[in-house]
Amino acid sequence: MHFLNALRLSNSAQLMVKSTDVAKKVFIVQPACCMGTKSITQFQRRSPAIRDHFHLKIHRETIEGREQSPYGTPHRNMHSKPSGSGVENMLFYTITEGKEQVPISYFTAALKKNGLHPSDPRLKDCMEKLRQAVKESVGEVMMDKDLFHRCVGGNIVLLIQAFRKKFIIPEFDLFVQKINEIYEKVQKQSDGKVADYIPQLAKFSPELWGVSLCTVDGQRHSVGHTKQPFCLQSCVKPLQYAIAVHESGTEKVHRYVGMEPSGLKFNVLSLDDEDKPHNPMVNAGAILISSLIKPHSNKAEKFDYVMEFVKKMAGQEYVGFSNATFQSEKETGDRNFAIGYYMKEKKLCSIEVTCESGSIMAATLANGGICPITGERVLSTEAVRNTLSLMHSCGMYDFSGQMAFHVGLPAKSGVSGAILLVIPNVMGVMCWSPPLDRVGNSVRGIHFCQELVSVFNFHNYDNLRHFVKKQDPRRQDGDDRNKSVFNLLFAAYSGDVSALRRFALSSMDMDLKDYDSRTALHVAAAEGHMDVVKFLTETCKVDPFVEDRWGNLPVDDAMQFGHDKLVKVLKDYQQECMQQEKKQSEAVHPQKLDTIDGMV
Repeated sequence: MHFLNALRLSNSAQLMVKSTDVAKKVFIVQPACCMGTKSITQFQRRSPAIRDHFHLKIHRETIEGREQSPYGTPHRNMHSKPSGSGVENMLFYTITEGKEQVPISYFTAALKKNGLHPSDPRLKDCMEKLRQAVKESVGEVMMDKDLFHRCVGGNIVLLIQAFRKKFIIPEFDLFVQKINEIYEKVQKQSDGKVADYIPQLAKFSPELWGVSLCTVDGQRHSVGHTKQPFCLQSCVKPLQYAIAVHESGTEKVHRYVGMEPSGLKFNVLSLDDEDKPHNPMVNAGAILISSLIKPHSNKAEKFDYVMEFVKKMAGQEYVGFSNATFQSEKETGDRNFAIGYYMKEKKLCSIEVTCESGSIMAATLANGGICPITGERVLSTEAVRNTLSLMHSCGMYDFSGQMAFHVGLPAKSGVSGAILLVIPNVMGVMCWSPPLDRVGNSVRGIHFCQELVSVFNFHNYDNLRHFVKKQDPRRQDGDDRNKSVFNLLFAAYSGDVSALRRFALSSMDMDLKDYDSRTALHVAAAEGHMDVVKFLTETCKVDPFVEDRWGNLPVDDAMQFGHDKLVKVLKDYQQECMQQEKKQSEAVHPQKLDTIDGMV
């Protein structure tokens, strides 16, 4: 097999590989010898708007129900029913990497790789149909094209967005690897002491350690003890403040509570100069906020109201109540009794979550009050903005200033060992590990937050000009045009239709040219890859009339290297394109072919 010698990219970027034979195929100065080059040149002189129709087009007949081969090439089958649109077929073969059927576990693994969790409410119908298929069959169930179309019909837009890398974290699997590395590094921490002033909290093992994250697009990942329920404790304070502002507005709420850091311990009996609690993140402020939520309701109604809000923020994932913790706190809450009617409201601190459900709550705050996995607006944008501001300045007890300085993100900690971290417009994170430092924050949780912003540019001020460059997981690896050109042409050279399918699904321009104005169709024609040529012409609708720097078309390359079958295919495609151009020029309102972007 020949290896590519060189693909000359823009800005003179070069990649040198083995052998010299293939270079003649890719860059040889060829005579303009092919069918009707002059007439084709006339076509090129026509309106650029018409030629633009050949950029990543899905053939109308394909979309109307023509079957496709494993490489996405449509063909007629008079005895079978249509099996989905061209985009759905392209998605299927992207997931299965060109195979006609794969185990269902392969499909779910592909979803997880892109951050979609099987329990995601948006995938409920899809998962139910898969479970039904498993139930009705004997032996291992294989996902073929028909089962795929039946299961994902209602989720096609979500899945296309995922596999086109259009979520906030496009390379989610690589991002997850980094998160796991940070988790394992932090796990070695053995400092800190489990809170023992509340007997029920003292029962947790210091070895417990879990991290879950959820992005604003609903991508999720968990590592460690993330299904173990624990009490929110002080992490409920920003949530109840957000509910109060959502319900009553900023002005009314801050008539009764301040917004300044207190400089004192969270449970100190202290008011500011206006005789108000310093902020909603200390105990006195949280008690007052509790009294503002449904003020004319009894305790049970108020508790149920807050619980329902929290469940909506968590996307209906696990939210419970620990009566044992509540009773344990009630027996040891002398200081809070001195503050006032604290125990009437203290019940909220005993709300239980897991890392997984807590991360979705944090992601709801990161997403401006809209739950990422349900799409429901839970909180107003005003409530979210105010909550994140106070979490940033007052959320971490006496460590708030250092947290703002070193991590630069809104966060709230609780004595159960939880840290609720919000990366606005990106994701929410819930860390949990019971051992605490001297000010009451989780040792491992703080370390994880610091490591996270040391690797990724999540700190609020990391993106200032001339700042030290960190990794930005929001940027896709293939953003560089030179890389895109090389990847596209190398896939065409090596006959990798699966890679080409991924590029097409991600909205890459399949007509990209290298330094010598050669396209993927030129390279595939020179190499004799029939399946690649058919995919580029019949599915992607690339332009067959692009000339390289020597004035040669793809059909010229096919003729030069003796690929007679390819020559016929390319000539037929050229005729089809010219006929289509003629019809469009005669039509008063020319029909525009559907694109992947248009269908999405």
